[in-house]
Amino acid sequence: MENQLLMQFDRIQDYCFQLFRDKNGDYGPTWFLYRFQSLNDEIWRKAKRIRTLEEHEDRACIPEGRDVEYVGIINYCVMFLIKLDSNSGLPSGDDIAENLEMLDEVDEQTLFEAYQAQMARVRELLIKKNTDYGDAWKSMSLTSMTDQVIIRVYRIRKILQNKGKCTVSEGVAAQLHDIINYCVFALIKMDSGLIFQG
Repeated sequence: MENQLLMQFDRIQDYCFQLFRDKNGDYGPTWFLYRFQSLNDEIWRKAKRIRTLEEHEDRACIPEGRDVEYVGIINYCVMFLIKLDSNSGLPSGDDIAENLEMLDEVDEQTLFEAYQAQMARVRELLIKKNTDYGDAWKSMSLTSMTDQVIIRVYRIRKILQNKGKCTVSEGVAAQLHDIINYCVFALIKMDSGLIFQG
C-alpha cells in the first residue's frame, strides 16, 4: 500500500512541478516579492474557496474545481518553504524588492532544484507519518482535510505574529509540510481527473 501512495504522491508532485515550471516561464519568479503573510493569505484564499465549494455542492461561477485549488496550495506552500530556506542559493525577497533586476537573474536550475528538494522533504515526512498513523487519512472526509489546511493557515498566521517564535509547538515549515500532505491526500481521495486520468 505504501508503494501505491508514493506513486500517487510522485504523480501529484510531477503535475505540480510542471505547472510551477510553466508559470515560471510565463511570469518569472515574481512570487519572491510576496512577504510571508501574503503567501499565507494566498493559501488561505484557496482553502476558503475549497470550503465554499464543499458547502455549495461544487457549484462554481468559474470552471476551476477544488482539485485546481489543492494544486495551487501545494505550490504556494513550496514557494513559502523556498523563501524560508536561507541555504537555497536564491536571493531573498527583500534583496529583490530593493533591486527588481535580480528577478531576471534568478537561476532557473537552482530554483527548480530548490522546489524538488522541498518536495523530497515532504515526501520523507509523508512516509514517516503514514507509518505512525497507519493510513488514518483514508477514513477522513475531504471536508476534514480542508479544515486541517485552514487550521494550519491560522497557526502560521499566529506564528508570524509572534515573530516566528513557538514555545512548545512546531514552526511554520512543519505546518506547511502538513498542509501539502493533506492536499495530496485530498487529491488522491478525489481521484482527481486533473492528475490521475488521461
